[in-house]
Amino acid sequence: MAGGFFARLGNLWRGFLSLWISDVEKQHPEIAYENAINSMIAKYTKLKTATAAIIRRREDIDQRNQKAKAELAEVDGQLAAALDTNQDDLAVVLLQKKNELEKELAELQADVQLAQKDADSAKNSLLTVQAEIKKLKAERDSMLAKMHSAQARLKIQEQLDGLSVDAEVKALDNVREHIRTTIAEANLGRELSESSLDARLDALRNQAGEVQARARLAELKAKRAAQQAAQGQKTL
Repeated sequence: MAGGFFARLGNLWRGFLSLWISDVEKQHPEIAYENAINSMIAKYTKLKTATAAIIRRREDIDQRNQKAKAELAEVDGQLAAALDTNQDDLAVVLLQKKNELEKELAELQADVQLAQKDADSAKNSLLTVQAEIKKLKAERDSMLAKMHSAQARLKIQEQLDGLSVDAEVKALDNVREHIRTTIAEANLGRELSESSLDARLDALRNQAGEVQARARLAELKAKRAAQQAAQGQKTL
């Protein structure tokens, strides 16, 4: 019971830790990329060690194959000499040895082919992982550059958005409102003065004075015309 409880507790803690790490990586993607790249480099290192072991095995098998070929060639030469000298007992022994070497050589050649395939496959896997690491590094550089550019644009946008609520702009709004209110008050005073009784009386006096002046002008013109007419009759 206690072991199961502590196991569940450990799984819960690992779950919380995984979520926390995930949140940290979202806030700092460079950490996530670095972790992924380091993990792939560690796998590449292990794969490189395994590939080296496969290549050493291929070389060992190839050396054994070459040695078996040389021994077989030597036995063939000895067998030919035994046959030429009618040494049948030696020929029998050499034939048995030749059969063993040919069987061993056939097995070694099969092993050589298999070892070569294993080595080629391991090298291809190694090159694939190496290419993936380079690809991931290029992606990291590109994505981080895009993220930094986006963050810069967001900062500029936030600064531009903040300009509309700055204290200076609010102060100018208050000044504009005060100016409009002052102008309205001045206009109201003028309108009130124009519609007041005194203003109307003054306007009426001005109008009456103008009428009187026009009548006086007409009177003066008529008198002058009469005088000119009288002088004309005296002349006749």
